[in-house]
Amino acid sequence: MGDKSVRTEDVATGDKMEEMRRVDSLNIEAGKVSGFNAHRAKHSWTTTLSLAIQSLGVVYGDIGTSPLYVYSSTFPNGIKEKDDILGVLSIIIYTILFVPMVKYVFIVLWANDNGEGGTFAMYSLICRYAKVSLIPNNQPEDRELSNYKLDKPSSELKRSQAIKKRLETSRLAQYVLFVITITGTSMVIGDGVLTPCISVLSAVSGLQSGFKGLDQSSVVWISVAILILLFAVQQFGTDKVGFTFAPIILLWFLFLTGTGIYNLFTHDITVLKAFNPWYIVTYFQRNGKAAWISLGGAVLCITGTEAMFADLGHFSVRAIQVSFTFFTFPTILFAYLGQSAYLSKHPEDVATTFYASIPRPIYWPTFVVAVLAAIIASQALITGAFSIIAQSLGMGCFPRVKIVHTSAKNEGQVYIPEINYILMIACVIITAGFETTEKIGNAYGIAVVSVMCITTSMITLIMLVIWKTSIFLIAIFFVVFIAIEGVYLSSVLFKFVEGGYLPLFFAAVLMVIMATWHYVHKQSYMFEVKNKVSTEYVKQLASNPDIHRLPGMGLLYSDLVQGIPPIFSHFISNIPSVHSVVVIVNIKSLPVSKVLAEERFIFRQLEPKEYRMFRCVARYGYNDLVEGPGEFERQLVDNLKEYIRMKHVTSEGNSSSSYEEEIQFVQEAMDKGVVYMMGEAQIVAEEKSSWFKRIVVNYIYDFLRKNSRQSGKIMSIPRTKLLMVGMTYDI
Repeated sequence: MGDKSVRTEDVATGDKMEEMRRVDSLNIEAGKVSGFNAHRAKHSWTTTLSLAIQSLGVVYGDIGTSPLYVYSSTFPNGIKEKDDILGVLSIIIYTILFVPMVKYVFIVLWANDNGEGGTFAMYSLICRYAKVSLIPNNQPEDRELSNYKLDKPSSELKRSQAIKKRLETSRLAQYVLFVITITGTSMVIGDGVLTPCISVLSAVSGLQSGFKGLDQSSVVWISVAILILLFAVQQFGTDKVGFTFAPIILLWFLFLTGTGIYNLFTHDITVLKAFNPWYIVTYFQRNGKAAWISLGGAVLCITGTEAMFADLGHFSVRAIQVSFTFFTFPTILFAYLGQSAYLSKHPEDVATTFYASIPRPIYWPTFVVAVLAAIIASQALITGAFSIIAQSLGMGCFPRVKIVHTSAKNEGQVYIPEINYILMIACVIITAGFETTEKIGNAYGIAVVSVMCITTSMITLIMLVIWKTSIFLIAIFFVVFIAIEGVYLSSVLFKFVEGGYLPLFFAAVLMVIMATWHYVHKQSYMFEVKNKVSTEYVKQLASNPDIHRLPGMGLLYSDLVQGIPPIFSHFISNIPSVHSVVVIVNIKSLPVSKVLAEERFIFRQLEPKEYRMFRCVARYGYNDLVEGPGEFERQLVDNLKEYIRMKHVTSEGNSSSSYEEEIQFVQEAMDKGVVYMMGEAQIVAEEKSSWFKRIVVNYIYDFLRKNSRQSGKIMSIPRTKLLMVGMTYDI
C-alpha cells in the first residue's frame, strides 16, 4: 500500500524497477523499514506486573480517593430514608462497572496510538487513516514508517471508505474534529488543576475532626503547602514518583478494603442488596428531580477514570487492565459498601461520611494515609497533563515548551517545567480562593463528564473508520455510553453557576491558546509554500561569483517538507555567503508516537549537484525527543553519507571514486564546523485582514510567541553555532 503510493508520486509510467531507481523520489531512505514496532513490543509478565504496581501510584490515586467526598456531595441536604442509600449505592456500583471497567479498561484502552493514550493520541490515529490534518504536510514516504503501518486497508468495507472520504473532503468535519480534540485535551488539563484542590482539601479536612479548634482557614493553608510540595517533586520523573507512591496507595487501598469490610459486617450487611439495579429505579421514583440533581455528586465516584487512558504511555494496556480489574475495582467497591452500611445506621453523619466511618483506633493512621493518597490522586492528572501537552506540541497545537524525558526505559514519561508551575499556581489560587470542596466539586463533575462524552464520540469514529466494527456493536456502544454520560452531564451542568463554570473557563483559555497557535502555524506554513525559492534562483546562485563559499556545513531550518523556504534568499541578501555544504532541514512531526532512528531521515539533492545543497526531512513522532546538536549532527551526516552511497548504487555511469570523494567532502565540511541557520519570523496579519484576525495574529499569537521558548533553546543549540535572521510574514 505504502510502496504503491510512493512510486506513483514521481513516476507515471515505466516498470517497477525503474521507479525504484529514481533517487529523487525519496524512496531510498523511506524504504529502510526495520519491521520493528517499538510501541507494540510485548512486555513480559514480570515487566507487566512491575508496571501494574507502578500504575497504582500514578493512575488510581484520583478514583481511589473519591470515597473521601462522594456521599457528602451526593446528599448535601441529608438522607431522607434508608432506601435512598441503597439507590445511590446501586448507582455507584453500576457506574463504576460500566464506565471505568467496561468502557475504558476493555474498549477505550485499545484505541491507543502505538501505546499512547489520550485525546490527541486518538486524533493522531484518525489523521493517519484519513487526511484530516489541517496542515497539508503529508508525504507518501511517511507511510513507509514501521509505526505508521495501517493494519487494515480502508477498502475492506464500503462504510469505512465512505466515511473516510467524507472526512477528507469536508473542511467543516476537519475543523469540528480538531475542535473536539482540543476541547477534550483542555478539559483533561483542567482536571489536572481541580483534582489536587478537591482531593487534598477533602483529606486535610479530617484534621477538624481530630482538633476541634482548627478552623477552615488553617486547613486551606496546610493544603496549599502540601500542593506546593507535590509540584516540587514532579521534576524527579514519573518512574521514581510511581515507585515511591505505589506502596502508599497500596496501603491506602488496604485501609479502604479493611474499613469497608469491617463496616459492612459491623453495621448492615444487607446493603449488598444494592447489586439489584431495581433500587436505582425506585430511587428516582421517590425523589424525582432531587435524584437527578444528586447524580452530580454520585458521578464523582469515577473521577480520574480518564487518567487510565491519558497515562497509558507511562505503562501498558495489560498493566492497566491487571491493576484495575484485580485490585482497584474490588477495593473501591468495598469502600462504598462499607460507607453505605455505616450510613444506614448513622445517616446523620453523611456530611463527614468517610472520617465518621473510620474505627477510632485507626483514625490517625488512616488520616495520614488519606493525605498521602490525596497527593497521589493529584499525581494521576498532573502526569496526564504532561503527556497530552507533549502530544499537542508534537502536533503543532501548543506554544514551544521544554519537554524533559525522565525515563530511559519508558519514553512516554515526560516532565514539562513551565506547565508544572502554571498548574501549581492555579491550584494554589483555587484552593485559597474557594476554601471549601463544595464549589470545586461542582466544577469537577463538569470536567470529568465532558471528557468522557468526547472520548465516547471519538471512539465511535475510530470504530467506524479504523476498527471497522459491526454497525450493530457500534450502535450499542454509542447509545449505552452516551446515554449514561449524557444524563450525568445534564446533572452536573445544573450546578454551572455554583462553581461549574470553572472548568469551562479553563477549557476556553486553553482552546484559545491551542487554536491560535495552530492557526498561525498553519498560515505561516502556507505562506512559505506560496513564497518558496525557485530552482532557477539556486542555479543563478551557483554561477554568481559574488556569493562566497565558506568552509563548513550549514543547516538551514524550515517548516517546508518540499522546496526551499523564502528565508534562504533572505539569508543570501543579508549575508552573501554560503557554506560549502548546505542542508535544508525540516523537523517534521508525524501523527505517530515514535519514529525509529533508522527511518528518521530522508534526503534529496538539489540541482546543480556540484553546489552540494541537500534537502532533508527529519521525522519525529509526538513523543520523540529531538536529539542535542552533537548527536543530531552525527546522525544527519551519517545518513547523508549513506544517501550519497545509495545514490551511486542506484545510478549508472558514476565512478567509485566520485561518490567516495563526495562522502569525504561532506565529512570534512562537518569537521570544519556546523552552523545552524534559523529564521525568526515576525508574523503579522495583512492590512486588509479583519479586526478579529488582527487581534488573533498581532496580539494573542505575538504574546504567546514572545513568552514561549525559542527553537534554538529547545534544541539546546550553542549560541556560537546559531545564526538567526529575521523576516516578516504577512498572512
